[in-house]
Amino acid sequence: MLDAKTIATVKSTIPLLAQTGPALTAHFYQRMFTHNPELKDIFNMSNQRNGDQREALFNAICAYAANIDNLSALLPAVERIAQKHASFSIQPAQYGIVGEHLLATLDELFSPGEEILDAWGKAYGVLADVFIQREHAIYQDAASQHGGWEGTRPFRIVKKQAQSALIASFTLEPVDGKPVVDFKPGQYLAVYVRHDSLTHQEIRQYSLTHAPNGRTYRIAVKREDQGTVSGYLHDIAQEGDIISLAAPHGDFFLSASLTTPVTLISAGVGQTPLLSMLHQLKDQAHGADVLWLHAADNGDVHAFGDELAQISQQWPALTRYVWYREPGKDDRPGEDFHHHGVMALDTLASRLTDVTMHFYLCGPVAFMQFVARQLLALGIAPSQLHYECFGPHKVV
Repeated sequence: MLDAKTIATVKSTIPLLAQTGPALTAHFYQRMFTHNPELKDIFNMSNQRNGDQREALFNAICAYAANIDNLSALLPAVERIAQKHASFSIQPAQYGIVGEHLLATLDELFSPGEEILDAWGKAYGVLADVFIQREHAIYQDAASQHGGWEGTRPFRIVKKQAQSALIASFTLEPVDGKPVVDFKPGQYLAVYVRHDSLTHQEIRQYSLTHAPNGRTYRIAVKREDQGTVSGYLHDIAQEGDIISLAAPHGDFFLSASLTTPVTLISAGVGQTPLLSMLHQLKDQAHGADVLWLHAADNGDVHAFGDELAQISQQWPALTRYVWYREPGKDDRPGEDFHHHGVMALDTLASRLTDVTMHFYLCGPVAFMQFVARQLLALGIAPSQLHYECFGPHKVV
């Protein structure tokens, strides 16, 4: 526990942190990668270049300082970050490295004196211990389950299939031929890639797109402009190639009783974790209404359309609505898509206002914010909205 003086000292630095902004974390990352370049094999360097990771870390530091006397308020963020850290196989010694460079950054930028540096050192130590203990539990749980493992495990690509002009799916089976651990629909796999075309080892998280089967995993990958790993998977990786995986992780997953109405809302590749949820709901013969709301630019980039149509034919409890922003000349209204334009929910209001319904959202942040505003305006309680951001977390 932190004493009152330490808490007050850390809180006193909040205005200085806010004034400095992400320049603080930019300095931190530059320092850390200069002194510990081996960490470039763990961190997503693309997020370093576009500034997303610097912004996310800065927001996390400010949130910790503001809630240092009320750590329970941080527990949802701690769980989300701990799950991501576990997918990167983060180890306790690495927290020491991060702490060293964080304190050095504060000293080099502000020269705040020993009292403030000591307070931040104590505060960081408490937070690091929270993460270390939670991640240790996650590792133990993953390794102890049937088909589970700790660290990474080699998998073979047994099927690579184009699902749209931008998205390909990959079915993966373990090289050792043993079972694979089940997962919660909505969770992701961390893919570890080393290849001569890459400067560093690269690690990315991709959502699982099917219900657990104990034998294989399936992920879907969108080709991103200048995407290091997505480019490798789309252009270089072939069936028969070996990649390494961490066990499934993630704090965004389906959690609904058989009598809870569920609406799954996505845009673009954001449908991937929701597709896993949908398969699970179908396999469990979910007893309440299930709505699938999806937005895409057009049919050329609309992935898994045939799979969704097949599920809908087999399972009457499912109702689908698809929006195409700009339908192509071959897109068929009423078959391929149901609405033209952006996802406006006013026409479905009567289907969405069941007070027991839960909503799962995934897609670009601006899309999720747009949808969330509409749902809140319909009277949906914030506690019934669940969402995931790909990459560094942002608040919807």
